[in-house]
Amino acid sequence: MKLLENKVCLVTGSNRGIGASIVKSFAEEGAVVYANARAEGCIDEVCEKLSKDNNTQVIPIYFDVTDESAAKTAIMQIKKEQGRLDVLVNNAGIMKDSLIGMIGKELMKEVFDVNVFAAMSMLQLASKLMKRQKSGSIINFSSIVGVNGSAGSLVYSASKGAVATLTKSAAKELAGDGIRVNAVAPGMIETDLFKSIGPEKIEENRDKIFMKRFGTPEEVADVVVFLASDQSRYITGQIIGVDGMTIM
Repeated sequence: MKLLENKVCLVTGSNRGIGASIVKSFAEEGAVVYANARAEGCIDEVCEKLSKDNNTQVIPIYFDVTDESAAKTAIMQIKKEQGRLDVLVNNAGIMKDSLIGMIGKELMKEVFDVNVFAAMSMLQLASKLMKRQKSGSIINFSSIVGVNGSAGSLVYSASKGAVATLTKSAAKELAGDGIRVNAVAPGMIETDLFKSIGPEKIEENRDKIFMKRFGTPEEVADVVVFLASDQSRYITGQIIGVDGMTIM
């Protein structure tokens, strides 16, 4: 049997990078996957191909995670169509920042709206459904900078630090309902967003990694599959680094 056979999963921010890799890995492990993106139609073809290739259902579901009403409608759609939700992956996020003296309230609000408040809202909505089942796995996305901090990254680091602590708090509150809550804290992963910092910065960052290479989205997805599966049934409240031993 595949690791996620018959599990119903929702992955936010799944149109590219790590999110897209998670959807692919979930489909390969037999899950029914609701793949979220904002732009209507942008992942239709990918979802159709993954469904055919893996003999499962990969269903595009379009909404903005910061729109609480739209998020609630999405959860209700999943409940109506599947009758349950086994896994929520809070992957959607943005990485914007500035030096301390240049940070404005609009930047703070934008980053926290997506990275923190939307994640909390999705967790609330999913846990209501999971409580009825007395089971579920919620996987949030923190970051190595959310654990260790990073110069020039005050707002983003603070938002991802908030995700780490909300994960631990939610895990304690929901454990009695059979719901596990964990977070993944990636280091430097080879995504288009990371490559956009330029070759000079990329080489500078490589020197901080003891494994001497960057991670791949697939390596992050492997950890998420583990946390979504019953193989991690006694693991909750953990922040798992996927960083190749990086020193910031």
